[in-house]
Amino acid sequence: MADHTQKVVVLTDAESATGFRLAGSEVVDTTPEQAVAELERMVTQGNYGLIAIDQSLIADPAKAVERAMRGRDLPILLPIPSLQDAFSSDTVDAKAYMGKLVRDTIGFDIKL
Repeated sequence: MADHTQKVVVLTDAESATGFRLAGSEVVDTTPEQAVAELERMVTQGNYGLIAIDQSLIADPAKAVERAMRGRDLPILLPIPSLQDAFSSDTVDAKAYMGKLVRDTIGFDIKL
């Protein structure tokens, strides 16, 4: 019986990769110069159902691999803020930042 399980992976820089690995995520680390080529490889490989992409590597992942994604429903490309953005001095209110991140990702607020 063939295994058609789609994997989840994070495409990020080497510095951020360790944190994602510690959280149990599959990670591909790359440089900004190689990021688009790596993302195209991952898309065409067909093993991934969701690829989370560090926005410091590729600001608009869907645009960057538009040609490779033609005719494909998967993978879903999820741009995620870089760690530098998450912990920058501009991000004064961490709770508001995380709330915005959740709202932007899933489309609504979650109150705890």
